[in-house]
Amino acid sequence: MNDAARTTEAPRASWVPMAGLFLAQILMSYNVSALPVSLGGMVESFDVAPTDVSTAIVTYGLVVAALVMVGAKIGQRVGWVIMFRIVIALFAASAVLMITAPGVAWVIAAQAMAGAAAAIIVPSLVALIAENYRGSQQETAIGSLGSARALAGVSAFLIGGTLATLVGWRQVFVVVLLLAIAVFLLSFRLRSAPGNRAIRIDVVAAVLIGAGIVSLTLGVNNLNGWGLLTADPQAPFDILGLSPAPVLIVVGLVLVQSFFVWTRRRTAAGKVPLVSVSVFASSRERAAVYAMFIVVGLEAALNFTIPLYIQIVQGRTPFDTSLAMLPFNLTVFFTAMVVVRFYRRFPPRTIAVFSFGLTTAALLWLAFVVTNNWETLPTILGLVVFGIGQGALVTLVFNVLVTASPKELAGDVGSVRGTTQNLASAVGTAVAGALLVGILSANITAALAADPELPDELVSQVDLDSVTFVSNDRLGAVLAATDATPAQVDAAVALNEDARLRALKIGLLVLAGVSALAIVPATRLPGYRAGEVPEAVATGDTPAEVPTEEDAR
Repeated sequence: MNDAARTTEAPRASWVPMAGLFLAQILMSYNVSALPVSLGGMVESFDVAPTDVSTAIVTYGLVVAALVMVGAKIGQRVGWVIMFRIVIALFAASAVLMITAPGVAWVIAAQAMAGAAAAIIVPSLVALIAENYRGSQQETAIGSLGSARALAGVSAFLIGGTLATLVGWRQVFVVVLLLAIAVFLLSFRLRSAPGNRAIRIDVVAAVLIGAGIVSLTLGVNNLNGWGLLTADPQAPFDILGLSPAPVLIVVGLVLVQSFFVWTRRRTAAGKVPLVSVSVFASSRERAAVYAMFIVVGLEAALNFTIPLYIQIVQGRTPFDTSLAMLPFNLTVFFTAMVVVRFYRRFPPRTIAVFSFGLTTAALLWLAFVVTNNWETLPTILGLVVFGIGQGALVTLVFNVLVTASPKELAGDVGSVRGTTQNLASAVGTAVAGALLVGILSANITAALAADPELPDELVSQVDLDSVTFVSNDRLGAVLAATDATPAQVDAAVALNEDARLRALKIGLLVLAGVSALAIVPATRLPGYRAGEVPEAVATGDTPAEVPTEEDAR
């Protein structure tokens, strides 16, 4: 009997193809994590505000989120291996553009290219795992993608921070280029079924979801620059005095809702939609999406905030940033690997609620103990606790999103995961920048009004319409061009230090509130169900309707 079982057992596949897919996940994650590490160098090289550089981070996530659903259909239609090689080459080209960029606009363009490539890489990873692995190997391969993301974060801050300090920020992206070349070479060990020419792309749905995501993210990213409600002078246009930022947010929400209406109608008519709405059919699937959005958004906000303070406010090196982030990133990495051991003992609901409790407590702790020095023991403790919750959630929600829906819908789940994850990254970075700069501006305005040492005549010589985070040295250089006395310069520096720190504390409190709210959807997460990813992920074949537990009830 044992001999018979052994003869029917599928032979174990080589892990060499998975090495290429593992590195592809590292390639994308390293690229995103390297941008905050390079923040100070780019600000100095291009003489721009930190929020201008953050636009590149937002652009990457925005493009991925807008195109990943279309990318999944293109991969199914053309063939995953062919498209995988094409987009890896495009990612390599974006790295070359980053290395040679003469200005911040070129950096943004390079990240747009990388985002377009990642829009196909993201769904291709699960599809190619489905093509190349079976059984326990497949489960191991899917789980390794979460670890790869965490490993890339550690590598980006350690390797990238060292390179940016000792050589320059451009060399950080030489690593991206080398990774892309390695993935391209390893892609020749992958096997995949030919493309399915029967796949048709719903162009209307693609335009609706793409335009909606772009509009929504642009609106959030420019709330400070264009005005929260009334239009600022920097706004490109206004609508009867109304800022275009909130208008774009409303338009984006309307377009996204129109996408769901259109998709439901197309499904009812018996046509193949861009993504199956049954992915969102139950509260369990929706809860997984909400949890994914919040956890990735929190991570993106923190990954932008810490380098901003260390490199721009304190004027320290990228290597100092990597040291400050090391406890957080190492904790995320190890927790992401260890948490899988608890899947058989505790349901996802329990792990998620506990983990969001940890992230909430950590952010509250940081808000009260943080100073302008990120390397104090209480701050490190807060980052470690946040990293435990974050690492557990990233891996957990990734697995839940793959297994919560019927197996035959795993291809659509992959598209939804990619859209959610990258939109959350873009929105998290944009909100962090808008929130911190907005609070800083309000703090400085209020402090100036109450400070008798800084008269209106002096204040009028400084442009307060574009308040941003600057170091004490940079502020001193600006004030040197005014009529300020040495005593007034010292008073202004002290005021700015206090305003920056209060902005950070309030920002962390807001993030803690968002983390606490995430406990609500976490209570609706489903139980873990192990199983293989089906062939439909790669081929795009329309699955048969599979009844859920809720349908049975």
